[in-house]
Amino acid sequence: MKGYNYRTSDNPPTTSLPLWEALVTDAVGDVIEFWGFKRNHGRVWALLYLRRVPMNSSEIQDALELSKGAVSMITRDLELWNVVRRVRQASSSAWHFVAEVEFMQMITQVLEQREGQLISRVATDLKDAGRLAAEHPDVDDETLERIERMRRLAAMIQQALAIFAKTARLDVSNTRDLL
Repeated sequence: MKGYNYRTSDNPPTTSLPLWEALVTDAVGDVIEFWGFKRNHGRVWALLYLRRVPMNSSEIQDALELSKGAVSMITRDLELWNVVRRVRQASSSAWHFVAEVEFMQMITQVLEQREGQLISRVATDLKDAGRLAAEHPDVDDETLERIERMRRLAAMIQQALAIFAKTARLDVSNTRDLL
């Protein structure tokens, strides 16, 4: 199981970033990877969040020592989840990227898109499995009931995600200055 890679020494990471910035981007990358995303998704978002200025793909490549293709795929994914967005700079024809800063909005968006789609596919598969199992002569009633219970659980999780996405509120008024 992957998780946070706590440093055990003050040796600098192998990057051109200042140590403090490398520590932040790597820490966020580790947490994001633990949640099942790619580590570099977290690193790119953290860099954009820290810098607070629009950065183009080349600048992201150079800062995080990533390939052009990796930055392209990562920024596309992050845009789909609405955790970064493209902007134009008057002084450049290249697209630049900025980080979303509203944490609850990001979490809600990702939950709706990623987890919501996964649970929807699971619910559909369980419904199909129940139908197919009912047609199979060797499947007993207890097995059919277990499949149905799993389907109902998936439906309940779908509803819970939908409710969370519409109503979730987190009072961060006391911690907003820390962020």
